[in-house]
Amino acid sequence: MDSPGDGQERPRRRFWQRLRNYFITGIIIVAPIALTIYLVTLVVRFIDEKVMPLLGERYNPETYLPFAIPGIGVLIFVIAMTIIGWMTTGWVGRTVIRLGENVLDRMPVIRSVYSALKQIFETVFAQSSRAFRDVVLISYPRQGCWAIGFATGTTKGEVQDAIQDEVVNVFLPTTPNPTSGYLLFLPKKDVIFLDMTVEQGIKLVISGGVVTPEVAKDETNTEIKLSPGGRHDGGPSA
Repeated sequence: MDSPGDGQERPRRRFWQRLRNYFITGIIIVAPIALTIYLVTLVVRFIDEKVMPLLGERYNPETYLPFAIPGIGVLIFVIAMTIIGWMTTGWVGRTVIRLGENVLDRMPVIRSVYSALKQIFETVFAQSSRAFRDVVLISYPRQGCWAIGFATGTTKGEVQDAIQDEVVNVFLPTTPNPTSGYLLFLPKKDVIFLDMTVEQGIKLVISGGVVTPEVAKDETNTEIKLSPGGRHDGGPSA
């Protein structure tokens, strides 16, 4: 039989367990919001510090106000990029860009850096681009081990010519920092394309597997199984 002391300890133990659960729940709710606000604040502050000095004291709104207004630099940056984009769509803008690129092409080191950066940005931001649109499952670093990657396109050029199979470019991110990783050239038959979105894949990588996307279900509320060579059974591979 339990002693009278055990009966007194149980309510006390349950009380401290409730406090612990409340504390953890508070952390889960507050931490993502606080980190999001912190990161947004860093980005806004960085852009403001770079843009606002370009206005000069005469055109800087903060010169005539007793307080600083965060985000003015971001607004000016967005407006400036939109105006530049509009100007470059015309004949005059395209001519200026073409002349500037011709100048850069004459500089040995700068032309390589500019060409690579331009191609990356055009690939990522092009509306018709499929870069980082597919989350894939690959066998890495050995058979029996699996890793989440992102298909960035079909391999072309000398790399594809040197390989008999059809090859896919796969970016394998590291955890918890997905901005670093490895570029792998894998046969398409060895790559399993998943139905999860890129955002879900990134969350899975950053969280180290803690945040797992829900399994897609069809109209009959049954789980959709992935086939060994691609997406779910019964559906075409995208």
